[in-house]
Amino acid sequence: MSKRPWGFVVGGLLVALLLAGVVSNYASSHPDGLDSSLLKGCTVDAEGEITGGTCPAQQTRDHELADSPLADYGVRGLDNDFLSTGLSGVLGVLLTFAVGGGVFWLLRRRGPRPGAGHVAGPAGGDGAVGDRAGGDPAGGGHGDDASRVANSR
Repeated sequence: MSKRPWGFVVGGLLVALLLAGVVSNYASSHPDGLDSSLLKGCTVDAEGEITGGTCPAQQTRDHELADSPLADYGVRGLDNDFLSTGLSGVLGVLLTFAVGGGVFWLLRRRGPRPGAGHVAGPAGGDGAVGDRAGGDPAGGGHGDDASRVANSR
């Protein structure tokens, strides 16, 4: 494969940025299955605060990264919720793309491992079975001689 798939990569990045920046704002704000299962046994008011009962959710506390710039699906310091959520999604996509791209770039720089390289075929072709690009028009010398001999008998 001599052509690099830059169009595919850039297109995928643009779709991910669009989804993270715009569509993520329309995701459900209701608790997911884990959150709602932790609330079983408690009574909850309209704001989602526990008002009575006993449930595992009463034991929750903030994690170590609760004060980080991108905590709770938003950007700290932005008052506009739509912009904050979209920007945190875009920053997350760009960070993930940068880390993934860096890892693949480092792996590619290491070069091919022994035994993983291209195996050269006979002179006049690239080694593909049935290749008719080089040699005689019948594909002789490119791996299909045995089948041609068997069919001619």
